[in-house]
Amino acid sequence: MEDLIYSADKQQPSSPLTNPWSKKKESSKSPKPKLVGGFVLVHAGAGYHSESKAKEYKLVCKRACQRAVDQLKAGALAVEAVAAALIELEDSPFTNAGMGSNLNLAGEIECDASIMDGKSLHYGAVGAISGIKNPVLVANRLLSEAQRGKLSAGRIPPCFLVGRGAQDWAVNHGISPCPSEKMATKFSLSAYKRNKRKMELAEKMDTGHNQRKKRRQSTENENGSGCLDTVGAVVVDLEGNVAAAVSSGGLAMKHPGRVGQTMIRKLLKRSCRVECPAAAINSFVSLLMKPKTKEFFPSCVELIGYPHENAAHYGCGCWAENACNMNPYSTAVSTSGCGEHLIRTMLARECSAAMQSEDAHQALLEAMQNKFISSPFLANEDRVLGGVIVLRCCRCLEAPPSQNIQGLLVEFLWSHTTESMCVGYMSAQDSKAKTHISRLPPGSLPGQCLAIEGGVCRLMSVVE
Repeated sequence: MEDLIYSADKQQPSSPLTNPWSKKKESSKSPKPKLVGGFVLVHAGAGYHSESKAKEYKLVCKRACQRAVDQLKAGALAVEAVAAALIELEDSPFTNAGMGSNLNLAGEIECDASIMDGKSLHYGAVGAISGIKNPVLVANRLLSEAQRGKLSAGRIPPCFLVGRGAQDWAVNHGISPCPSEKMATKFSLSAYKRNKRKMELAEKMDTGHNQRKKRRQSTENENGSGCLDTVGAVVVDLEGNVAAAVSSGGLAMKHPGRVGQTMIRKLLKRSCRVECPAAAINSFVSLLMKPKTKEFFPSCVELIGYPHENAAHYGCGCWAENACNMNPYSTAVSTSGCGEHLIRTMLARECSAAMQSEDAHQALLEAMQNKFISSPFLANEDRVLGGVIVLRCCRCLEAPPSQNIQGLLVEFLWSHTTESMCVGYMSAQDSKAKTHISRLPPGSLPGQCLAIEGGVCRLMSVVE
């Protein structure tokens, strides 16, 4: 993996960090110039990423990063850039979001998406929406409409719409519809037919054929047909504004109308040991094993893949919050994985709160272990499946204020308990995005251990 620590001048930041949001700056006669640029971190889902399609996964992450950076260079705010990244991820046939999403039991595509602006703290989301190519566009439009204020007669504007109501609202607000059959790809249609046959077979099976199920699961992974979860992105612009977004096609063969629900694949009891390699700021990986194994219960859902995501739920799919007097850091989080687990633990918001600690790496490590894997709300679960991408930032002083040099120190991380997670990241000063498929070490049990990696980036700007 490429070195994960970099900056505009290729030097590690050494100056003290400050919180400019807690102090008012001296007034100036001339208006404050708008700063352009920023940083983006995206993911193509926490789940299973086959080696045979690694190139395609990385390419879509690169394109999403580039699209967001193009927006930032053009002067767009973080929330506009993060929406642009999601559109690119949704348009890829290799992701389970937008085009090529999983089909439900009725053979139709229903998607979830949400977006949050750290500056205004407004949020927009859609659930089980069909007939819309880019669900994040609807979520973003809901957010922007909410920022306009109340509707006629003092009505509160909606922030979360589902089903036919969401589709009608989108069309009424100028978002073009797209027939569900045009959103399906050759891959998603073949997966639907294959899963339908498996479900029919599962109904005839008893729960004692573990070896046969294990062989089918292995074959599915080898074919690269394991279901991937939500895609997402987090962005910070040079003004220090953060934003986060997620989008998902949900669980394969889900019931029509389902939002953020889940099913768990069976896991055989196995003993395992703790592995904790040393962490380094430039490239670190830490692994934590779940402290105890639990009784498994029969399930045939393993024939289909990883569970449905929580893309639409507030505080679970994404979270973004600018720094303020109480919080020294601006934080943005986007999650992926088992929707039920992420909903019951409010993982996005928990990780955001944890990022206010001094050591970002240790804080995320503890949040994933204590608030997720070992959460009392998930005490009866075999495996706790999920992944997050996180960034936090604050101002750093690199020179006397008279030189008008402003900078942001950005710390970015990703962590997952699933088999793998594909990420990409890029700053406005970079010529191209960097990508990486993070995987659990061989022999590690998904859902019972975690991997965490990340780095730092310093963004500098000279104000004329």
